[in-house]
Amino acid sequence: MAAEGAEGLAAEPEPTVEEPRSFKDLGVTDVLCEACDQLGWKVPTKIQIEAIPVALQGRDVIGLAETGSGKTGAFALPILQALLETPQRLFALVLTPTRELAFQISEQFEALGSSIGVQSTVIVGGIDTMSQSLALAKKPHVIIATPGRLVDHLENTKGFNLRALKFLVMDEADRILNMDFETEVDKILKVIPRDRKTFLFSATMTKKVQKLQRAALKNPVKCAVSSKYQTVEKLQQYYIFIPSKFKDSYLVYILNELAGNSFMIFCSTCNNTQRTALLLRNLGFTAIPLHGQMSQNKRLGSLNKFKAKARSILLATDVASRGLDIPHVDVVINFDIPTHSKDYIHRVGRTARAGRSGKSITFVTQYDVELFQRIEHLIGKKLPAFPMQEEEVMMLTERVAEAQRLARMELREQGEKKRSRNDNDDDTEEAIGVRNKVAGGKKKKRKA
Repeated sequence: MAAEGAEGLAAEPEPTVEEPRSFKDLGVTDVLCEACDQLGWKVPTKIQIEAIPVALQGRDVIGLAETGSGKTGAFALPILQALLETPQRLFALVLTPTRELAFQISEQFEALGSSIGVQSTVIVGGIDTMSQSLALAKKPHVIIATPGRLVDHLENTKGFNLRALKFLVMDEADRILNMDFETEVDKILKVIPRDRKTFLFSATMTKKVQKLQRAALKNPVKCAVSSKYQTVEKLQQYYIFIPSKFKDSYLVYILNELAGNSFMIFCSTCNNTQRTALLLRNLGFTAIPLHGQMSQNKRLGSLNKFKAKARSILLATDVASRGLDIPHVDVVINFDIPTHSKDYIHRVGRTARAGRSGKSITFVTQYDVELFQRIEHLIGKKLPAFPMQEEEVMMLTERVAEAQRLARMELREQGEKKRSRNDNDDDTEEAIGVRNKVAGGKKKKRKA
């Protein structure tokens, strides 16, 4: 102890001697403790230790926690416990910024509440409103929604209101507000009871979030797990400095070097996500894209194939960088460096979740140096270079160039198909037709 405090008075007393070791210690009821056990949640995470006891006392909560820290459990358990005490339909509303996150939170509510018969409904865009209206008519206990579609139902669905609501959760509040849902959130706050419990969770405390806190919360308790931007300790972070024209070759080299892992590769645009997915498939990798131009069903389909480990590489835009709990990502690759340094934290937060270790590798070209320095400044550490064999990378360039040519042809063909059918043909596994044509052409040439 003396050695730790040797830097003067900076060392704080350690308050965590009596840290609760189980959900039962936090005051969670037996039936829900069993549900946690079945989900494999052995011990509560830091945010759960901070937030659950306060929430069970009936206080409003502001939770500031990094991605992958167990936030969903921190608000779902207190809500389910309150629901057990006073059963009621349309009991809780969870607002989230993205559709994928809404489905994921719903899964956790269903898993935690299955033994007590909890019903939840997801209300998001991109899905038929009629079937959603029917689901709302059944009055589920918990609604998980994106703000736009919920306002749509509040204004247009006969007989649906939230006048009896007891709990409101805003998850990833910083993003809800960044995506300009402010007017929708205001509308929702106007039509739900003032006498309710409110939980606000956010990775960062922005001015907009503070304004929302003043408008929506009463005398809240702040539970901050990480006030400094940080990445998880068990995450090994690397960078690679490369000439931009050889980016694809370096990507293939790393996928070969770290074969056997599951990868999440982040690209900056939908088009580049699609192109890189095609490129990798042409080289025999099981890659699958996830981006904003895909229909909702295709997005969920991609995610499920990856979750089920039927595909080992998921290529995504930032639509997928936050709030998606894909449990088995071993390596995150920033193929295109994020323009906002905070997005780096959220991207690499896809790996090393829940106590596991993981790797992240960021590609830095001659055009990205300043962005990379900003990231290092934000996380407060200098990243090491990933060990590479340049000559091995150069040996791949010919095969990669051929795959790039095929990928360009396939993209063009898809574009034409889409224009002619006006269809959303996203998960490009059908694009093999072009490959066969090209292969057939080669054979003919050889015979000639």
